[in-house]
Amino acid sequence: MSDSAHLPVSAPRRPRNLAQGLVEDFSERIRGGQIRPGEKLPTESALMRQFGVSRTVVREALSRLQAAGLVETHHGVGTYALEASGGADFRVDPADIATVRDVLVLLELRICLESEAAGLAAQRRSPEQLAEMHSALDEFRQCLAAGGDTITPDFRFHLLIAQATANRYFADLMSHLGSAIIPRTRINSARIAHEDRGQYLARVNLEHEDIYEAILRQEPDAARAAMRTHLSNSRERLRRAQER
Repeated sequence: MSDSAHLPVSAPRRPRNLAQGLVEDFSERIRGGQIRPGEKLPTESALMRQFGVSRTVVREALSRLQAAGLVETHHGVGTYALEASGGADFRVDPADIATVRDVLVLLELRICLESEAAGLAAQRRSPEQLAEMHSALDEFRQCLAAGGDTITPDFRFHLLIAQATANRYFADLMSHLGSAIIPRTRINSARIAHEDRGQYLARVNLEHEDIYEAILRQEPDAARAAMRTHLSNSRERLRRAQER
């Protein structure tokens, strides 16, 4: 096995989403054989330097690669490439999610998928997964206070819940959908809701905390209800805006 420091370095692209850029880069290299099964990927710090991104972006990308079955992570040891399957990645192309109607359709799917995922996560989450969810909430609050990017911790929170179901297909689907599931990546949700951006995101944060608290208490029905409320609130705001 060759050392990760000798992996070929590819030039970073200018992707629609920074984490998706890393996912696409490593997916191509693993499927193309440039990174062989069992080969260790660079450390988080090395990836941050190579691609010029934050640690949270790197972690989101690695989580999505893991959910796609392309890598596995051994805590305290590193992340290693797996044998790539022959199937092509499934993902929603953000270019196809351009209108309020498109976002509404995707939210309908998410309500069905993520409400059940939250219930299963409440039953099955590990202490480590719970800590990761709490970390994502902390990052969301910090980014909100600093006026920074809240999309990455938002998506990370939802992906962590899917992973905590212990059912790989929830995480696979969420990973392949990517951050395009977050409505404000496609439209100005706060403007549509006729709200100040800070107020809008503060309410999103409170809804996330309700979901987390139910998962923390291991109450599946409450977790399902909190997730359904969170996503239904987004759907109803957009539905009313579309009618106007």
